[in-house]
Amino acid sequence: MENTKELTEHSSRVERKRRDSFGMFDGYDSCSEDTSSSSSSDESEEEVAPLASSLPIIKNNGQVYTYPDGKSGMATCEMCGMVGVRDAFYSKTKRFCSVSCSRSYSSNSKKASILARLQVAGKPPTKKAKVLQKQPLVAKLAAYAQYQATLQNQAKTKTAVPVEGFSWGNYINSNSFTAAPVTCFKHAPMGTCWGDISEGVRVEVPNTDCSLPTKVFWIAGIIKLAGYNALLRYEGFENDSSLDFWCNICGSDIHPVGWCATSGKPLVPPRTIQHKYTNWKAFLVKRLTGAKTLPPDFSQKVSESMQYPFKTSMRVEVVDKTHLCRTRVAVVDSVVGGRLRLVYEESEDKTDDFWCHMYSPLIHHIGWSRSIGHRFKRSDITKKQDGHFDAPPHLFMKVKEVDAAGEWFKEGMKLEAIDPLNLSAICVATIRKVLADGYLMIGIDGSEAADGSDWFCYHATSPSIFPVGFCEINMIELTPPRGYAKLPFKWFDYLRETDSIAAPVKLFNKEVPNHGFHVGMKLEAVDLMEPRLVCVATVTRIIHRLLRIHFDGWEDEYDQWVDCESPDLYPVGWCQLTGYQLQPPAPQSSRDSQSSSSKQKKKAKSQQYKGHKKMTSLQLKEELLDGEEYSFLQGTSDQESNGSASYYIKQEP
Repeated sequence: MENTKELTEHSSRVERKRRDSFGMFDGYDSCSEDTSSSSSSDESEEEVAPLASSLPIIKNNGQVYTYPDGKSGMATCEMCGMVGVRDAFYSKTKRFCSVSCSRSYSSNSKKASILARLQVAGKPPTKKAKVLQKQPLVAKLAAYAQYQATLQNQAKTKTAVPVEGFSWGNYINSNSFTAAPVTCFKHAPMGTCWGDISEGVRVEVPNTDCSLPTKVFWIAGIIKLAGYNALLRYEGFENDSSLDFWCNICGSDIHPVGWCATSGKPLVPPRTIQHKYTNWKAFLVKRLTGAKTLPPDFSQKVSESMQYPFKTSMRVEVVDKTHLCRTRVAVVDSVVGGRLRLVYEESEDKTDDFWCHMYSPLIHHIGWSRSIGHRFKRSDITKKQDGHFDAPPHLFMKVKEVDAAGEWFKEGMKLEAIDPLNLSAICVATIRKVLADGYLMIGIDGSEAADGSDWFCYHATSPSIFPVGFCEINMIELTPPRGYAKLPFKWFDYLRETDSIAAPVKLFNKEVPNHGFHVGMKLEAVDLMEPRLVCVATVTRIIHRLLRIHFDGWEDEYDQWVDCESPDLYPVGWCQLTGYQLQPPAPQSSRDSQSSSSKQKKKAKSQQYKGHKKMTSLQLKEELLDGEEYSFLQGTSDQESNGSASYYIKQEP
């Protein structure tokens, strides 16, 4: 009789644990080996002060974790051991997760269920099964978990191999770097809906410090943010950083607080601190009250922001990499994170390709060249290939409308422009032709081909062209025309000698958005000399909306001037999020060889522009000529800015 009473009380306790609205692993307390832990430790914890933000605030209403239907609790299948939402389990008693488990239990008895648990993990049944059969469910799981952990540790000891590779987390931690925030990149996933995710935000993540056979979770707080990557610390570790870890906040295993309860996933404290408190529910309530967490639809927003309108087999017009002055038809071969691999239509083996972002100013809809008077290379293919179709015009980035009826750019006007063949230089340039819709054909003074095959197209609102005097006022070195002997270069003298005029300052785009970049910030950037490569990079200078991008590990001569809204800049962690290959900083051996041969990087890297030779009597810079490779500036899309500033406010270098 007494045994029956004890059994009833035990069942009642288990039932109460399974109804725990906190989503804690059902019956977890019975796994504790030290019941004498101080009960006052959780009471001494200070509450987190409420923070004003747009993120969800966790409220202490006694039901921090509740299911949508108002019912609470978790259950463990007595047949297969699966932990899940109690109300989703089979039968009135909620003892099994499915009809199959219920029938298997009836026919095979409890002994079979224990054997099944061992066989699920691919382990042969042992004599331990008989011992486990007589123990409470949680004790069975705990014992089996310990057995599994022992085997895993033995295996790791024998087969552990150090993983080599670049880690943003280690790179940032070891050098105390700062990364540009996600909000600086409007074209990147979550760039416009990142909100105020910051240090202190709590999330639910997998608990890796646990030996249970099932995947369990625990709550962690953001200690540091670096783009998409966050340094997390499990709740309960306080100032102990021994188990801190980096992860991508947009990853599939990162969830807002409360997700475990609504999804039927167990919350289990890390093994290292599991004896620190006797009442983990009270501890979490106190710690989480007033704290911020991710929006409940965060994962949905991430997924939506990574849907791209461009599809494979779409046809577009793109700059001809062998002749900058014209465009060609290309077909979208693949789309990765919004970046397009375009294969020129005439390429039979699909090796003649070009990489750019879908918002690049270098791609246009079919018919664009004809509509504005731009040169175009007709394809030898007279008929569209099966399955290929023209990309709709509305998919392409729109440029701002301009009024060319009044005072406007004219052929022969002088200006300063980023050289698309040497992206680290801003050069003396001339407007060679005025096209429709605000587009201009521009040539670099002193290094132009006689037939104009190296002219390049910029829009009048492009952030890659500047009024005469921009470099001098902002203390940027201006590259004079090749062969010009009268140095130092003076614009006044040059305009008089060439009998030319400067393009009016008022015609240039002077809007400067509040971009949020600061000198020293880390990011991932496309190497525009080889557009298929995305590299570890640093912002080294900021002139209004113009950024000087340095590729870590490489010499300054490879730096590139890029607009702050360029679609070729990405937050730290973008490559990991999208599955794109990140190029790490150059190793020491590569840096040492730079001083002996400036051509090494170009020869080793670029196949994108290999074989491109300019038809001109004047030679380009030696390093470009030797490498026989060229690239084009992937400038910004002409988006509306959210701020403005004068181009003639002097900036410190």
